[in-house]
Amino acid sequence: MIETIVFDVGETITRDDRYWQAWADWLDVPRHTLSALIGAVVARGQDNAEALRLLRPGLDVAVEYAAREAAGCGEYLDEGDLYGDVRPALAALRTLGIRVVVAGNQTARAGELLRGLDLPADLIVTSGEWGVAKPQPGFFERVLEVAQSAPSETVYVGDHPANDVFPAKAAGLRVAHIRRGPWGHLWADDPEVVSVADWRIDSLTQLASIVEGRESR
Repeated sequence: MIETIVFDVGETITRDDRYWQAWADWLDVPRHTLSALIGAVVARGQDNAEALRLLRPGLDVAVEYAAREAAGCGEYLDEGDLYGDVRPALAALRTLGIRVVVAGNQTARAGELLRGLDLPADLIVTSGEWGVAKPQPGFFERVLEVAQSAPSETVYVGDHPANDVFPAKAAGLRVAHIRRGPWGHLWADDPEVVSVADWRIDSLTQLASIVEGRESR
């Protein structure tokens, strides 16, 4: 039985296009250049932020983020940043009586912006608000606290093997890996991901079928 489904944010419910385009503009480099570097660090299994440090060695991302905010070039999210299947998928799950939580590695500001979109979710929270981030076990401890269900009755949905699939599974949760974004596509058929993930999906709308037992691994 599945009682709660918890969603990652970047490249699970939101597109990262605007986020990285804004960084490219701030650092005054072509958007394609940063995009290509993100692909390179994804292929190496490194964190996306390493792409920024390839452009500016020694860059303190947190300091630079604050500078962007102060200059009026900070984070922004609107309906266009959501993947098209998000609202119907989340609404369908709530109709089935599933508790829907959004919890990912994002800033506190991103949490405010996401809540402002009035998504059909019971709770939206970010690592910036919790003070602990994936893949740290403490993040998934918090996930289980807010899930209000047993680990075996909780599904974590995400695109990133190292941040989502493996640590969520280690915490006892069930896992759905989505083929979406650079990480989701590149690592979708990795043998370890295939072995660890309870389900591999191409769209969030498949989750309703999983809840109803109409979709296998």
